[in-house]
Order: sequence, then C-alpha cells, then structure tokens
Amino acid sequence: MGLDDRDALRVLRDAVDPALGSDELIRRFYTHWFAIDTSVRDLFPPDMQAQRQRFAHAVTWVLGELVAQRAHEPVTFLAQLGRDHRKYGVTQQHYDTMQEALNASFRNHLAPSWNDGLAEATRDAVALMIGLMRGAADAEKGPPFCDGTVIEHIRATRDVSVVRLQLDRPLFYHPGQFVTVQVPQWPRRWRYLSPSIPADRGGGIEFHIRSVSGGMVSTAIVGETRTGDRWRLSNPHGGLHVDRDGGDVLMVAGSTGLAPLRTLIMDLTRFGVNPRVHLFFGGRYPCDLYDLPTLWQIASQNPWLSVTPVSEFNVDPPWAGDYPDVQPPRGLHVRQTGMLADVVTRYGNWGDRQILICGGPEMVTATKAALIAKGAPAERIQHDPLAS
Repeated sequence: MGLDDRDALRVLRDAVDPALGSDELIRRFYTHWFAIDTSVRDLFPPDMQAQRQRFAHAVTWVLGELVAQRAHEPVTFLAQLGRDHRKYGVTQQHYDTMQEALNASFRNHLAPSWNDGLAEATRDAVALMIGLMRGAADAEKGPPFCDGTVIEHIRATRDVSVVRLQLDRPLFYHPGQFVTVQVPQWPRRWRYLSPSIPADRGGGIEFHIRSVSGGMVSTAIVGETRTGDRWRLSNPHGGLHVDRDGGDVLMVAGSTGLAPLRTLIMDLTRFGVNPRVHLFFGGRYPCDLYDLPTLWQIASQNPWLSVTPVSEFNVDPPWAGDYPDVQPPRGLHVRQTGMLADVVTRYGNWGDRQILICGGPEMVTATKAALIAKGAPAERIQHDPLAS
C-alpha cells in the first residue's frame, strides 16, 4: 500500500516525533549517515542538538500530513527545503546516502514490529521526501546564496544592533520575507533574520538583531560584528504580507520583530492610498523602542499609519544613558505601559483587521492567544514560524 497505508505512516511519524522520545532514532540516523558518507559531517555545525531537533520536527510534520492524506503543503515545503539546502553545499551523492541511512535507521529502530507493509511505507515515504528535495535542488539554476560586506554597525541599545551590508549582487525579496544568514564568527550556523528595508536594486540591505540570552549567533553579531566582515545570505523565505485590498491592518512588533513590519510599512509608502495601519511597537524598557524616530518620520508623512509605543516598565534602567535617545518629537500615540498582549487587547479584538505579529515566540504566542480569546478570527492572524 505504501503511501496509502495510513497505519504504517502513523508508526513512522510516532517513531520520529520528539514529543514521543525520538532522540535515539535521530541520533542513530546521523551517526549512520556520517559513517557511510564522511563528507556529510563537514556540512553541519559541531553541536548537532539543534539540527537533530529541527530534523525530527520537520519529518514528523511531513509524515503527519501524509497520514492525513494532504500532499500540497508537504510538496511545497520539501521543494523549498531542497532549494535552500544548496547553500550548505549538498550534492546529489548526499541525497543518495541520506536515503540509505534513513531507511536503515527506521528498519533498525522498528525491528520488533517490522513487516512488509511497514517496509513499503518507509521506502515510499523516504523516497518521496528525498526525491522532492533532490529534484527541486537540481532544477534550481540560480546561485544558492549571496555574499555581502558589513559597511555599518550601530549599537542601538545594549541588546540590539543595526547592521547594514553592501551585497555583491542585489538580493530580491518580497517585503515581510526573511533570509538565513551565516556570519564569520559562527561558520555553518545559519540564523533567521528579516531585512528591515525593502529590496534594494543597488544591493544594500539592513538587519536589526537582538542579542538573545544563550544565543551564540545573536550574541556574536551584536558584540563582535565589525565593518568589513563578510556575511552569507540565503535566498528568501516566508509569506508575511499586507493585502492592500484586504481591509485595515493591525501590526504588533516586539523588539526586533519590528524589522519585517517596518519593511512592509516602507513598501506601502510607495502608494498614494493604503489601508489604515496601526502598529504597536513594544520593548522591555522605553529605551528599547530603538526605532521610534524612524517610525515618527514615516507616520508624519503618511496619515494612514498610527504608532503606539509600549514598554513593560515605565522608566529606563541606568545603562540607557550609554545609548542613543530614542524619543521622537511629539506626534505618535502616548506610550503605554504593560505587556504587549494586554495593551493591544485593551483596544478590542481587532477582528475586522488583517493582523500581523512579529517578535519572540513567547510574545507571538501570547498575543495571538489573547486576540483569539477576544474574538479575532485565527485565520486573519499572520506570523512567521515560531521554530526554525
């Protein structure tokens, strides 16, 4: 039965599901793969924990979609994954050995219950996943990445940097999309970043990066980036967008989650008529609202944009004086104090708006839940994936 055997596909899905304890299977898969193809190991970072988790989550989701007999989204996802993996230097040989290792790992892990039906479903599911990635990668003729040089690094706050680069060639992306970035301090560790300006035909690009506690890459970017550093960027991903014919818009940005929303707002300034956009921009302290002057400039010339600053605390810490003053001239809404989810929902459920939420996973989850609890339709809420 192969891909039509939903019971066998459930067994495979449960075997790789991290929530059901798939650590040993995933570890054995990578060990087997590296043993039969030593060239693969150099494609991955020394610490494999995050990679194993991402792989397990991705395969679990794909198999779950196959169990539900839904093919469209897995096909799109796997094709995009194949195109994106070209940036790592993945070759056709690597796909061959990956297929061999994954089949063997499932067979060994499920040996007590292995039968012809499970073998056929495993073979077909693995062949589908590998085949879609391989085919999409082989069909893509454009370059897999774009390199650029850091031309400016601004420490906007203690935890936030604004980094501007000049790319070797223009990188074209839709407003609201994100890219993966590799920096010289951490080779082979790619981090998701959203450009904070629309695509520039001259090759300029800007990122806002917040140093996350325990985050090796973000901490290195904020603390160690120097003019002249060479960065590598992947092709763009994501579908965050504003439908100009879809009604008014609510945007909620936590810290550097502002970047993709700022890009969307800047892109809207090209048009004479736009839907009304209300942006809530939040940070821990008032000084963390690092881009209020830019937002004030945009709002002062575009009456369709309203901006409400929000901070969890009402006063700045002592170290705020070491960084630029972020207070704009009068013209924005009065700054509110509290958690973003609470402040946003004080104004109602925003159910008649297109809703875009960007920021840390906890903030996005809390704000989305609060809006839905107030009555906002879940299908009108957009945000980027909460896990990479």
